Amino acid sequence: MACKWRLMSEGQVTKLVKPIRTHTRFERARIIGARALQIGMGAPIFVDETTLREEFKEELVSIYGIDEANIRFVLDPLKIAMYEYDNHLIPIDIDPHED
Repeated sequence: MACKWRLMSEGQVTKLVKPIRTHTRFERARIIGARALQIGMGAPIFVDETTLREEFKEELVSIYGIDEANIRFVLDPLKIAMYEYDNHLIPIDIDPHED
């Protein structure tokens, strides 16, 4: 099954990017993996630092303690990519192949 990747134009990045249809688990894994690789290579993220701190507050507190949790940042690209995917912020979608 051939799939085409479509990258939204830069002006549309701030808008929510709803998928055309529900992704299969394989498409979801491919999208999240590709986005995590981009983030790991230094691509800009589509989430504010404060939003990530609030979302992963419990994890940051358990690792760094209460005092440092407010100044630390989530560095795991996979977690950031999964958060972006769950909130429809990733500007990548798959066009379904129709026979």
